[in-house]
Amino acid sequence: MAKKQNLSEHDSSKVPSAAGRKIGIVVSEWNAEVTEALKNGALETLLKYGAKKEDITLRYVPGSFELPMGAQMMFDADEDLEAVICLGCIIQGETRHFEFIANATANGIMNVGREYGSPVIFGVLTTNDMQQAMDRAGGKHGNKGVEAAVTCIKMLAVERSLH
Repeated sequence: MAKKQNLSEHDSSKVPSAAGRKIGIVVSEWNAEVTEALKNGALETLLKYGAKKEDITLRYVPGSFELPMGAQMMFDADEDLEAVICLGCIIQGETRHFEFIANATANGIMNVGREYGSPVIFGVLTTNDMQQAMDRAGGKHGNKGVEAAVTCIKMLAVERSLH
């Protein structure tokens, strides 16, 4: 793990406003104790930077593997949606299943973003054990949900600056 204690620390002055932005959040139900903490961090961060609750769409999918399809479905259902944050937690087990799910999830999320030309943010923890996941879901190393929300806001600003 990195030496920096809170990996979610960021310079608030460098985070643009999220006001008026329509953002989706898709959350894996698997490892719910972790993913709910990630969701809460992302929601709080979006609201902190000006997003309105009514502009945030929240959906759940069974597991991290389903996050890319969930993001795609959200874009298909709402043409005004500007970005989707994908939140999940994949914990290493005794088999190679972890590698396949983590790889497919990462590639799938990237591919949805490329297909729709919109930010699709990878907020998925890939950890060795539950303690590492909890440390990154509001514990001693910050909250990956906060980081994903900040990344989303910044990517929307990049996109807007190019148009």
